Amino acid sequence: MVRKLMKGNEAIGEAAIMAGCRAYFCYPITPQTEVAEYLAKRMPEVGGTFLQGESEVAVSYMIFGAAAAGMKVFTSSSSPGISLMAEGMSYVTAAELPAVFINIMRAGPGLGGILPSQSDYHQATKGAGHGDYKMIVLAPSSVQEAVDHVMMAFDLAEKYRNPVMLIGDGMIGQMMEPVELPDAPREDREIKGHEAWATTGRKGREQHLVKTLFLDAKENFAHNRKLAAKYREMEANEIRYVEEGIEDELDVLIVSYGTMARICITALDELRSKGLKVGIHRPVTVWPFPRARLRELAEKTKQVIAVEMSMGQLVDDVRAAVEGVVPVEHYGKTGGIVPTPGDVTAAILEIAGRS
Repeated sequence: MVRKLMKGNEAIGEAAIMAGCRAYFCYPITPQTEVAEYLAKRMPEVGGTFLQGESEVAVSYMIFGAAAAGMKVFTSSSSPGISLMAEGMSYVTAAELPAVFINIMRAGPGLGGILPSQSDYHQATKGAGHGDYKMIVLAPSSVQEAVDHVMMAFDLAEKYRNPVMLIGDGMIGQMMEPVELPDAPREDREIKGHEAWATTGRKGREQHLVKTLFLDAKENFAHNRKLAAKYREMEANEIRYVEEGIEDELDVLIVSYGTMARICITALDELRSKGLKVGIHRPVTVWPFPRARLRELAEKTKQVIAVEMSMGQLVDDVRAAVEGVVPVEHYGKTGGIVPTPGDVTAAILEIAGRS
């Protein structure tokens, strides 16, 4: 392994190369533009392709074309850019093509600001575009996790022939931390098993057809049932989470993800010094969401508090998982305001005190 000090956005780009990706298409938008800047130089060095599209819409279909040809491919963008890519994401999913989408989130709504936020949770987990589709969504809490999750995302995309999204925020993208990377990149720049379905030229084999259009209602229903079975397999096998301070009995269970969870962990000692039994559950996959585990934890706590950098999105999934067993409260800030560990401590104490 090689240990380096890297900015998050640059580490994301290097992780994709280490995963064997040699095709990156993008349209610049802060706070993730350094991914593109880094790969504009780095991709040619490894024999890869860097190409800036004329828009995010165009990029999403460039992703479609490269993936359909069996190439490992990814893009990165930020909130409104992901909104523009959403149509293409639905098509990529319908065609059962592996691809990776990175969203370093802005503070919305609208164009929003470039400071850290978790404003796109619903966009990522509830289907950003049209149609009845889903994709695995990973939420790293450090630059090292961003590296690990990018490499994992390519593997998961290939495993299920389905796009995978990684969501971070301006803190993940802009901060510098030491990271460990493999000594050398993978050379498998093409998707494993793509010979069975990719559009690589028909000579010497039967025709491969990559399509998203099923005009016959029964055929469309059958395709949707096939995709739904795939999503159930993801839910059965790909749920990931990290916990800290979980005991048999808790006064408060904090649920948080990404960099906000990292801040909550920093607040744990102070909360415990105030006499509270506090634990933290951090979903790593925000889809599929660890509903069953949260329902189990609800039986051993007096209260659940969702902490996020939004006005209330994660909390919806938390309430659905807890099923009314205990009260679920919310603490959040947005607009680019990042709560400090002291802010979190004060909010948890106030909410717990009210209860």
